[in-house]
Amino acid sequence: MTACAIEPTAADEDGTPQAGCTITADGAYAARLTLDGDSWFPERWTLDGPEPYAVPLPGNQPEEPGTEVQPMGDGRVLIRRFADGRHNFSLLYPTGPATGELPLGAVECPDEGTRLWLLPPAPGGEKAYALAAGRHSTAVWLVAGGAFGPEHLAEIPGRCSGGVWLDRAGRMLALDREVGGCTKAIVVDLERGGEVSPLLQISAGSDDRLLLADPDSGLLLIRSDAPGEERLGWGVLGSTLPVRFPESLRLPECAVTPFAVQPGQVLMPENCAVALRIDGPVGSWVGMWRPNGRQVHHLAAPMGWLTGAGLWTRDGVLRLPYATDEVPCAVAELTVPTGEPGGGGRTGDAGPGDPVRDATADESTPGRPSDSDGPSQPDSPEPAVLRPVPLGKAPLEALGKVASKSLGKTALGGLVTN
Repeated sequence: MTACAIEPTAADEDGTPQAGCTITADGAYAARLTLDGDSWFPERWTLDGPEPYAVPLPGNQPEEPGTEVQPMGDGRVLIRRFADGRHNFSLLYPTGPATGELPLGAVECPDEGTRLWLLPPAPGGEKAYALAAGRHSTAVWLVAGGAFGPEHLAEIPGRCSGGVWLDRAGRMLALDREVGGCTKAIVVDLERGGEVSPLLQISAGSDDRLLLADPDSGLLLIRSDAPGEERLGWGVLGSTLPVRFPESLRLPECAVTPFAVQPGQVLMPENCAVALRIDGPVGSWVGMWRPNGRQVHHLAAPMGWLTGAGLWTRDGVLRLPYATDEVPCAVAELTVPTGEPGGGGRTGDAGPGDPVRDATADESTPGRPSDSDGPSQPDSPEPAVLRPVPLGKAPLEALGKVASKSLGKTALGGLVTN
């Protein structure tokens, strides 16, 4: 057996920028790799208490920069170390002044050049998964929470990337699979031996990737080149409407990446607040957007933001973890700006060139950006009736409920740009 020879990152596979930390699905814990001088070590953040606090988890020697860490639901931290062609997994936990470590085993990949990385935290927090993408097939591994160490769950034809959970049970996993020069999102049923079904089919020749999904409302955030160029769009599981690509999400010279969706909006996907990481020539900042809104609200991130990390509360508050020399562990809170449907407070819009601010500052804080700075360009007027606009031979069909047996047996297709 030939072991993996390349140390991977998920960004190598799909171009998605990596976040500064990883947060559990319920928002209780976060984990990151951080620096002490020139030495890297894992750190766990507790986020669900009266105030956040960090616990360092250094090992017997410094970690390599490419080491991955992921928080588990019980507060332990999963770590993936790559050494001698093997991916070694352990659980770290605090034991007084030291760090306890429970080895879980190792994974060796079957093909040279295979890349392996951790998938996003699974719902429930009891299990963790990894994806090993080879030249001709991709393996899904259960690396924590199994009975006997890492377990091989499925082998999927084609090279896969991404990774989005579609349900609260941790059963339905969406991946972006490249076959024949095109990338399409698929659904993998982990309780049926890795049974694969199509998820996105906007046109026969387009690259259609799933970036984010909300199990409560069915809202999907999609990136596709079906409109003629790569655009950010949205759709809904089970909807009879096509994927839409709002002009407000089209920001020239900027990379826009959704990283969090407001939960709890059952049957109301248009009301979900979506947090956007926006990377432009002057740095990175935060965008807020709703499908039923007409604009993206731009806000300066807190100083020291763990870029790309954050989560929404059910009440519409965006929580962003950040760390500075003065405040090594903190969470800033942003609310949807006034004027947005369901907005939970008043927050000024910040232009991308404005100075970074503490998002928890009072409205009277000197230097705080004001609403007069203006949002992004508005969408063009919507048509009175939205109709499917099929591309090629890709009719729009319903997917059905996420947790049902029929999930993924039909593909979401069609397109509307506005």
